[in-house]
Amino acid sequence: MDKVAKPVRYMGNEYNMVIKDPSMVNIRFVFAFPDVYEVGMSHLGIKILYHLLNERQDTYCERVFAPWIDMEEQMRKNDVSLFSLETKENIRSFDILGFTLQYEMSYTNILNMLDLSKIPIQSCDRTNDDPFIIAGGPCAFNPEPLAQFIDFFVIGESEEILPRILDIYKLWKVKEEPRENFLLQVSIIPGIYVPSYFEVSYFDDGRLSSLLSKKNNLPAKIDRQVVENLNQSYFPETLIVPYMDIVHDRIVLEIFRGCTRGCRFCQAGMIYRPVRERSVERLLDLAEKIIVQTGYEEMSLSSLSTGDYGCLDELVTELMKRFEKKKVSLSLPSLRIDSFAKEYIEEVQKVRKTGLTFAPEAGTQRLRDVINKNVTEENLMSSVQDAFSLGWTSVKLYFMIGLPTESEEDLKGIASMTKHVVDAYHNISKEIRQKGLRVTVSTSTFVPKPFTPFQWEPQISIEEIRTHQRYLQNILHIKGVEYNWHEPELSYMEAIFSRGDRRLGNVLYSAWKLGCKFDGWSDQFKYNMWIKAFQENEIDPGFYANRKREKDEVLPWDHINPGVTKEFLWSEYEAALAGKTTIDCRNECINCGVSSLLIGGCR
Repeated sequence: MDKVAKPVRYMGNEYNMVIKDPSMVNIRFVFAFPDVYEVGMSHLGIKILYHLLNERQDTYCERVFAPWIDMEEQMRKNDVSLFSLETKENIRSFDILGFTLQYEMSYTNILNMLDLSKIPIQSCDRTNDDPFIIAGGPCAFNPEPLAQFIDFFVIGESEEILPRILDIYKLWKVKEEPRENFLLQVSIIPGIYVPSYFEVSYFDDGRLSSLLSKKNNLPAKIDRQVVENLNQSYFPETLIVPYMDIVHDRIVLEIFRGCTRGCRFCQAGMIYRPVRERSVERLLDLAEKIIVQTGYEEMSLSSLSTGDYGCLDELVTELMKRFEKKKVSLSLPSLRIDSFAKEYIEEVQKVRKTGLTFAPEAGTQRLRDVINKNVTEENLMSSVQDAFSLGWTSVKLYFMIGLPTESEEDLKGIASMTKHVVDAYHNISKEIRQKGLRVTVSTSTFVPKPFTPFQWEPQISIEEIRTHQRYLQNILHIKGVEYNWHEPELSYMEAIFSRGDRRLGNVLYSAWKLGCKFDGWSDQFKYNMWIKAFQENEIDPGFYANRKREKDEVLPWDHINPGVTKEFLWSEYEAALAGKTTIDCRNECINCGVSSLLIGGCR
């Protein structure tokens, strides 16, 4: 292993890893994360589902991650197939291989992992000797770019779907039926999308004409599945403790799902509705058990908007009361500017100061109204003043560039707001403030996402992105301020695959053949090879990234039903262009449509 950096990535045998006798189970399932170990092991969803499936006596759930470049080189050189961490067995020997789709730029890693496992990359080439390849996660809400590689997708929250899939598989396996029979049986489960059962047609100009079911017994739309009672849903009472540092090396407590704020660029805020909370009692019980089982000294509260948790003050106070003496620190990510409360932060810093991040998203109130952010510069100033007065000296600010209707004034607003943050630090009394101010400003490029009000909007061109970034570099020359940005070409590729259709499958395959993998890593991203792949398939990438969609256009994801209706999204789009904001639906129902997926509605 001296030829491989970080060999611990491939060792397994971590503390709390599940060990079973493979000969004593009926189903071998392996969760696949298409990135390196330290990224995948930070993902909460895998942790939940790993322990959920392993509580079944008939199932052994294992893990596999994308091997880094050096490890892959050694594997191919020595003809070693991709193997699981738990048993070190070839992935092809498993029954089901489940990928989580968190980021469009991980797609080439999926093809690479299948190839390393000696599993046919195209779903149509697989036989009963091959595992079923399934996928879920946020990117599954537009499954079309991966349609020719994945046997079926799980749309929505999978805690209650996966056990049903395994029950059907167990019976199918005993009967030794054709592969097609299993696909037919799972296709009738709500939330399951089998791409081969849908037929696609196009207009001469390249726009999608239709995407229709070929099976009479299947619905025209695939309904997202929702865990309605989060308080009673499964959450592990133990976690695997890695031997190496991972991206989020701490306990992660999921306090609630969903968000009702309605930011118009945010896919998660639309597809994870409605809000469902875990009780304080349940969270305290989980925290007690996981700390004992893992020995972690840091805990993070996970949600899309932590400050919106209904009992946050009670939860934070009680967590610190119980674990302060054990030196367990608490971090509160995803705090909105208008939900930052000084009393929370005073509790949190009793053990150690954790990072503070604020996301104004836009530099002017006009543009914040367009995106429905519903926060003000006064909210930010109040929050940072509280933080500086409590001894914080490091603050991160996140903005987006290329948002719909953006102007030069909005870019100037980013620098103006940053300067006001710096001034707020210097306005704190010298007797109170700590030395060493550091304000990190990061900008990402707007990527239009499916099932958002901005799904019809184009992304600005690569040259425009560069122009915006150079402009900000010049005006953010402020003492104590550091400016970071995303590579324009990477954001461009993300936009292409975010709104892509099935024709991108051939581009993806060509790019992988040309050596593309780990595309989300800037030092591995091969933009020139991607352009070559588009040229080989005679496809214009700008057709997907830079083209405005029309209201009545058939979109590649129209056959997926997230609950939020297309009519609602269009009305929000029109409100955005008019600069009108929409209220938080916790206060009043705004008829987004998600209640149609729920037995008792949202309330």
